[in-house]
Amino acid sequence: MDSALVSEPPPHLPDTVRTSVKILIVGHFAVGKTTYIGTLSEIRPLRTEERMTQAGATVDDLAGIKDKTTTTVAMDFGRLTLTDEIVLYLFGTPGQERFTRLWEDLAHGALGALILVDPTRLEQSFAVMDLVEKQGLPYAVAVNDFDGSPTYPADEVREALDLAAATPLVTCDARDRRSSTEALISLVDHLLTLDTEQP
Repeated sequence: MDSALVSEPPPHLPDTVRTSVKILIVGHFAVGKTTYIGTLSEIRPLRTEERMTQAGATVDDLAGIKDKTTTTVAMDFGRLTLTDEIVLYLFGTPGQERFTRLWEDLAHGALGALILVDPTRLEQSFAVMDLVEKQGLPYAVAVNDFDGSPTYPADEVREALDLAAATPLVTCDARDRRSSTEALISLVDHLLTLDTEQP
């Protein structure tokens, strides 16, 4: 029997799972959301990517991302079992403004959001952050470390994004499982802190 098949997690959850948590993975267009979920998901992720066409050239800003050929048109979905009793469901949202209504629908029932940002296009993050805040979702921010992207001090990024002092800010590589896990942990820790602070 193929050893790769033996180590693959079962497609269905064990009967011991008692708690499921919905987490949004959000960010502007082409920031790495699909890659991030694919890196972390223990099951084959659901992806709704379509090939980009010339028709989208007038609405999708491809500056700095000339090699991108596909885009998410509905959502990405992945699953990560934390313990025998707790499972996280990861929902990735489209990054373009024209999908705002779909994004708002996906936000229902979410416990929080991890916002991915590109250090070379920080200004594109504001619209996404506004959406998250309008939904009343607590969030953490992860700067996706692209190949060749500049590195900025955390305090400069925090100031540029106008983040509250309590909002977690971390760096990650969406292609790396350990790095991506640590970014997700920063969000979960933040959610737990907020939960203990509530009366």
